[in-house]
Amino acid sequence: MRTMTAAAARRTALAAQGFAAPRPASTDRRTVLRVLEKTQVLQLDSVSAVVRAHYAPVFSRIGPYDRALVDEAAWSHSARRPRRLVEYWAHEAAMLPVEDWPLLRWRMEQYRNGRWGGAREVLARNPSLPEDVLAVVREFGACTAGEVEKHLELDRPRSKDHWGWNYSDTKVVCEQLFAIGELSVGKRVGFQRHYELTERVLPPQVHSRLIEEPEAVRELVRRSATALGIGTEPDLRDYYRLHRRQTEPAIAELLDSGELEEVRVDGWDRPAYLRGGARVPRQITGAALLCPFDPLIFFRPRTERIFDFHYRIEIYTPEHKRVHGYYVFAFLLDGELVARVDLRAERASGRLLVPGAFAEPDRDTPRVAAELARSLREMAEWLELDTIEVGERGDLAALLAAVLTPVGRTRS
Repeated sequence: MRTMTAAAARRTALAAQGFAAPRPASTDRRTVLRVLEKTQVLQLDSVSAVVRAHYAPVFSRIGPYDRALVDEAAWSHSARRPRRLVEYWAHEAAMLPVEDWPLLRWRMEQYRNGRWGGAREVLARNPSLPEDVLAVVREFGACTAGEVEKHLELDRPRSKDHWGWNYSDTKVVCEQLFAIGELSVGKRVGFQRHYELTERVLPPQVHSRLIEEPEAVRELVRRSATALGIGTEPDLRDYYRLHRRQTEPAIAELLDSGELEEVRVDGWDRPAYLRGGARVPRQITGAALLCPFDPLIFFRPRTERIFDFHYRIEIYTPEHKRVHGYYVFAFLLDGELVARVDLRAERASGRLLVPGAFAEPDRDTPRVAAELARSLREMAEWLELDTIEVGERGDLAALLAAVLTPVGRTRS
């Protein structure tokens, strides 16, 4: 078994995710889809503090682009420009290539009796509701859960017992039908799902394809390895939220076929698996802002192991207990995570707010501040925001504000 340095493993991981390639001179649909060839998935999340989570990783890798290119690839279809992305539970809710949907049929079967306890309760008290919902969608086409309710003339108030996502029974059933593959997402408007029959979203050859679980899992692990470049068994498992009993046999088969190589990485406490053909560049240069759901960092144990970067999302932490802020981006510079910034896009006033900026220990903070300022200006321009305002929290805030102020666009 050969040994890799931790630095080489880190560069391998970055290259696999698309951070070793120069940015394209221009961006189009093909450029955006090439990002998916690297990441395999784009995680979806409802928080829009800065920009929706599925848009940010594309920006991190190719720079400013038209977000409508992602929308079109996922939520529209024509003979000339067919749908290329579809939604399903991959790494949480995610977009994935249309052709990958059959790889998750085994998961759909697991969800057949209810993806979670609340769904099972709703199905038990409304046994006919799934067929009623499907009948509405079949007749009227893509609908929101609210529109389905109106067609069914239901009045189903949400429970007030809990905070958060208090779904009506109809919404729960729509989500359950999505989980088992009967419904998909035909389009989104204002980020609201419009449910459609899956057979009308996917091409017939994709919708009808059956893949046995072992073969599907092996292919998912292969895709995980492609996206990660190098990873431990838990890393490969987490990318599609698999189970150890699934990944261990798949890894063994991929080792036998030569598609994975077991290696030892300095400082890692368990074996690593290197994807056959993975690039190990001599250096990584450039800067990128990474949202909390970026595939490079969404598995926090891996982020800490590779980058020595302890990262937690604090959205659900009470404000007075937050360490770094509500929606914190990690800052990647020349292959290392060197800082983090709490960001907020205030669209009504055209401001990109930076309530806090924090440098990692032992960094060249003047250079970090200068490069971070450049990346923030680029993000503000991409989001069509006029000014950047830096708050006082964090040891990098004052220096960042000083770098930004001379451009005449920023206040602190």
